[in-house]
Amino acid sequence: MIEVAGKIRQKFRLGALKSWFGRDRGVGLLLLLLLIGIRSWDPSAVQSLRFKTFDLYQNLQPRVVPDGGLPLCGGCRVVIVDIDEKSLKELGQWPWPRHVLADLVVKLNKLGAAIIGFDIIFPEEDRSSPHLFAKGTANLSQSTFNELSRMPSNDQIFADAIKGRRVVLSQSGINQIEKEHSGSLNLISAAFIGGDPRTAIKKYPGLLRNIPILEKSADGLGIISISSEHDGVVRRVPAIIAVGNKVHSALSIEMLRVAVQLSTGKRRSPIVRSIKEAATGNVLVEKVQLSHNFSVPTDRRGNINIFFRPQDQDLYVSATDILSETIPEKKISGNFVLIGTGALGLKDIRSTPLDASIPGVEIHANVLENVLTGNQLSRLPDSTGIEILEIFIAGILIIILMPITGAYWSLIVVVSSIAILGGYTWQEYQAQELIDLSYPILSTFLIYAVLVLMNYAKTSSEKRQIRSAFSQYLSPALVEQVAGDPERLQLGGEMRDMTFLFCDVRGFTTISESFKSNPQGLTRLINRLLTPMTDVILARSGTIDKYMGDCIMAFWNAPLDDPGHVKHACESALIMFHELDDLNREREEEARADGKEPLPLRIGVGHNTGECVVGNMGSEQRFDYSVLGDAVNLASRLEGQSKNYGVDIVIGEDTYQVAKQNFATIELDLIAVKGKEEAVQIYALLGDEKQKEDTSFQKLCEQHKIMLQTYRAQDWDGARRLIDDCRQLDTRLEILYEMYEERIDQYLQEPPGEDWDGVYVATTK
Repeated sequence: MIEVAGKIRQKFRLGALKSWFGRDRGVGLLLLLLLIGIRSWDPSAVQSLRFKTFDLYQNLQPRVVPDGGLPLCGGCRVVIVDIDEKSLKELGQWPWPRHVLADLVVKLNKLGAAIIGFDIIFPEEDRSSPHLFAKGTANLSQSTFNELSRMPSNDQIFADAIKGRRVVLSQSGINQIEKEHSGSLNLISAAFIGGDPRTAIKKYPGLLRNIPILEKSADGLGIISISSEHDGVVRRVPAIIAVGNKVHSALSIEMLRVAVQLSTGKRRSPIVRSIKEAATGNVLVEKVQLSHNFSVPTDRRGNINIFFRPQDQDLYVSATDILSETIPEKKISGNFVLIGTGALGLKDIRSTPLDASIPGVEIHANVLENVLTGNQLSRLPDSTGIEILEIFIAGILIIILMPITGAYWSLIVVVSSIAILGGYTWQEYQAQELIDLSYPILSTFLIYAVLVLMNYAKTSSEKRQIRSAFSQYLSPALVEQVAGDPERLQLGGEMRDMTFLFCDVRGFTTISESFKSNPQGLTRLINRLLTPMTDVILARSGTIDKYMGDCIMAFWNAPLDDPGHVKHACESALIMFHELDDLNREREEEARADGKEPLPLRIGVGHNTGECVVGNMGSEQRFDYSVLGDAVNLASRLEGQSKNYGVDIVIGEDTYQVAKQNFATIELDLIAVKGKEEAVQIYALLGDEKQKEDTSFQKLCEQHKIMLQTYRAQDWDGARRLIDDCRQLDTRLEILYEMYEERIDQYLQEPPGEDWDGVYVATTK
C-alpha cells in the first residue's frame, strides 16, 4: 500500500514537472544550449560581433598618453620620423640612396634618440652605390670607372652609421623558405620556459631579410609582419613569431629588448613564458620576458591586443626636418624613434578601430606606448567562460519568467540584465580587461523574442485553428464569425435542418480522354470550373464540405444559422449555370482560336433539405467539419437523376415545399432512388421568381400536373396527348417527356397492375 502511494505521488510530481516545463520552456532551453554551443565554437561571425563591440569601447574611451610621458621609461615618448610627401618632394622618390638614411641615423643619434627602429626592410643592395653605378653606366673612362669602384658603397656607409647607434632593423615573415644569411649575428631567437610556444603562435616558413652587411651592424632585428582581422582592421599584432624552428620577436619588442640590454649592459634573448593546459595539453603563451623585472603580457596566441589612441600628428616628425636639422633636440632626446613611410604612394596604410587609414608604422608606435605605459588591453583566460555564464544566467531567467510574467515584465528583466551586463563589461574595460557584451545581449534578446512569439502563437492558436479548419469552405466573413466562438471546434456534432447541394460534371470521362496527353491542362480546366462555382456558393452563405474530383458537395445553415438556407441554395444552383455558360463561351472562343472543336462543359445539380448531424467528424488527431444523415445521401442520388430526367437541377420534397414560393419548379416523378425503398417526390428547379410568374410557365405547370395525374391513372392515350401539349410549352423538358413515352410503351406491353401507386423504381444512381 505504501509502495502504491509512493508511485502515485511520484506520478503527480512528474506530471506537475511536465506541466511546469512545457513546450515553451523546452524550446527556450534547447535554444539556450544551441547559443552556448555557438559561442564555444566561436565562428567568425561571433568574433566579428565581439571585435565591433571592443571597437566601440575604444571609440567611446580611447587611450590617453600621460602628460609626463611614458612612465616605464622615465617619461620618454615615441616619435615617428616620417618619410612623408614633403620629404619625397624635397629629396626625391623612394628609395633614397642609403647614404641619406645614414645621415638620418647620425643626426637622430646626435639629437639623443634612445632607440631607433626602422619599419623598412633593405633586402637588396643600393643600386645607387658608386661601384654599382659604374657597372651599370656605359661609355665611362677607365679612370672614372676605377675611381667609382674604389669608393665605399652606400650600404657600407649605412652599415657604419647604424653600428653602435642602437638601431633595430626590420624583417618580415614570408610563405617560402629563404636561404640562410652567412654571419647573421643579430637575429636573436627567443628562449622558452613552460613549453614550446610554436604550436600556438603565428608561423612563417621563411623571412624577408636585410642584406648581411646591414644585419651585422644592427643592434637588433625585429619582425614587422602585421595581419589584419577578416574585416581588414588591425586590432592585435604578434609579439613573437615562429620562423622554422626558431621564435623571433616583433619590431616593438626587439626595440624594448635593446633598450633593456643598454640599461643592464647584458645581451640576452627574450624569454617566452608559457603554460600547458591540463585538459588538452596545449601550450599557451602568457608573456614575453625581457628581464627579471620587465615583461610584456600577451594573449594565449602570443599577440598584443592594442589599446589605440586617436591618430596624433604630434607623433610625427618629417624626415627632411631631421636632415635639415630644424627639429629641437628635446623632440628626439631620450625617446624611442621609429622610421617609417606615411606617404600614400608607398602603400603602408592600415585600418584600426579608431582610424580608417593610418601609416603602418603608427601601429608599432601604439604597441610601444602600450607596453611603456602598462595600458594594454587583455582578455582574461576565463573570459569565454564568463561570457557563457552571462548567457546562461540571463537565458535561464527569461525561460523561467516568460510563461509566468508574460512579455512585458520579462522585457523589464531583459533590459535590466543588459544594463547589469553593460555596467560590468564597461567596468572591466576601465581596467583594460575585455569582456564581450554583444553576444550575451544578442542571445538574451533572441531567447526572449522566440518565447514571445511562441506565447503569442499559443494565445492565438484557437483562432488559427478555426481559420485553418474553415478557410477552405467558408467565406472570409463567415470564418471570422466562427473564429469568435472557439467552442464550436469540438469533436462531435449537432442536429440541424439543412439544405445540401451536390454538383457533378456530365461526361467527365470523355473530357478526361481528350486531355490524355495533357493532365496539367485537365487540372487547369477543373480549377476554372470549380473556382466560380465555389465563389457562388460562398457568396450566398454556403459551406463547401469537400471536392471530389469534378464534384462539389456543399451545405447551408451550418456552422452559422441561415434562416433562408433553402432560398440561398436554390439561388446558388441557378447562378452556377449562368457562370457555366460564361465559362463555355470563353472556352469556345479559345478552341476556335486554336482551330479545335469546342467541347462544352455540362453539370447536374441535386438539392435536398432535411435534418442531419453536422460537426467535426474524424479522430482526436485530425477531423473535418462535415455532415452525416439520410438527407445528404438523398441529395447525392438526386444529382445523379438530373441526367436521367434531362433537367439541370433536381430537388427533393422538403426543398420544394419552401422553394415553390419563390422559384419556378415542376414535379418530375414519384421515385424510389437506388439504395432506398421508400418513394420520394422529386422536382425540377427551372428558374427564378420572374419565370415563376410567367403565364406560359404557369400554363405548363397546369398541363404537366394533369399529365402526371392521367399517367398515374394508367390512361396511357390521354397521357400521350397531354405530353404533346406540354412539349409545345417548354422545350427544356424534351428528355423528360421522351422518358415518359418510353415508360408508357413499356406499360402497354407489361401493365403495372391495378394496385400500382405510380412509383418508379430507379435502377441507377
